[in-house]
Amino acid sequence: MPQHPLAAFGRDYLAIPGPSVMPDRVLRAMHRPAPNIYHGALIEMVEGMVPDLKRVARTSQHVAMYIGNGHATWEACLSNTVMAGQKVLVPATGRFGLGWADVAVGLGIDAEVMDFGKSSAIDPVRVAERLAADKAHEIKAVLAVHVDTSTSYKNDIAALRAVLDDLNHPALLMADCMASLGCDPFEMDAWGVDVVIAGSQKGMMVPPGMCFVFFSDKAAEARARMDRVSRYWDWTPRANPTAFFEYWNGTAPTHHLYGLRAALDMIHEEGLENVWRRHHLLARAVWAAVDAWGADGPMKMNVPDPAQRGHSVTAIGLGAPNATKLRNWTEENLGLTLGIGLGMAEPNDPAWHGFFRLGHMGHVSGHMVMGMLGGIDSGLKALDLPHGSGALEAASGVIAAG
Repeated sequence: MPQHPLAAFGRDYLAIPGPSVMPDRVLRAMHRPAPNIYHGALIEMVEGMVPDLKRVARTSQHVAMYIGNGHATWEACLSNTVMAGQKVLVPATGRFGLGWADVAVGLGIDAEVMDFGKSSAIDPVRVAERLAADKAHEIKAVLAVHVDTSTSYKNDIAALRAVLDDLNHPALLMADCMASLGCDPFEMDAWGVDVVIAGSQKGMMVPPGMCFVFFSDKAAEARARMDRVSRYWDWTPRANPTAFFEYWNGTAPTHHLYGLRAALDMIHEEGLENVWRRHHLLARAVWAAVDAWGADGPMKMNVPDPAQRGHSVTAIGLGAPNATKLRNWTEENLGLTLGIGLGMAEPNDPAWHGFFRLGHMGHVSGHMVMGMLGGIDSGLKALDLPHGSGALEAASGVIAAG
């Protein structure tokens, strides 16, 4: 097939659920020579940046920064709070809850998984039943993913806190906010979350490589009871450094920090509540388009209830092999990269080719989302895949209504 005439020009668009599109302002901030890491402007910038980072998680408590990805935060938070041989409860709604449990097992922790599958959110009632049966309080922490990047399910973290409080259960409440921080409303302190983990490459709009663990005073007390914590994972000196190198247990991720400073400036200039509103509006535009396409064809969202959908990512089924055919067409002909259907089927299963995901997180606007939807609409037509009409009209109507 000859290359589409539009394939060679313009900017490519990475519409996957992380790494997200990076603003030019962030890229410009990072494009500089290496700074002095022993004194001067960098040290002063980071000291002023820490409170602004906490503001995004809506906490006045503690934050530790690491050089790493989201998987690193799983190990960091557990290494500081749960000893080998102790138990954690992991209500999972997709691949990333299961991954967190696997990291716990690797640390010698007894991870009890309550698998709600790929098509259901966490049921607080079932979690309450399990915690009520834990009379000896063997469960030391509940590990819940706020928005699972694979299934796009959003879980009610505040409801889990209510369950723990109603039962007077002392377990720590931990929330993975990799796909939600800076995208979906989240209130660490108001919701009573003890540990929040996040990374730089999604709603924070910075390249992969930095990650964050926010923790409460209660979690700090759990750290104080630990027999030992490795020098690298120990969050105490990172959150309360007496020297600059202690923020990272060594050399700082200097250029990521310049990018993060610019990203935090952008978030707070817009206003966090406005950031949340923008993500909600753009998510609803995406959902309106998918509903229209699915009205006369196989396309459907993985999460039927809009209240349980994350505002940063949408997981979609199109039937095998149509999703892979669509992804290939948009990337090869339009420079538009759609996300794979991560975790919905095993890669060696033909069904794997029936799923894809759309990332609409971080540095995204109305025209970017409309362009993404227009590219998908073109691909469906070019490939003669069955689909309903009016998707772009539906999406633009949502955006027009604001």
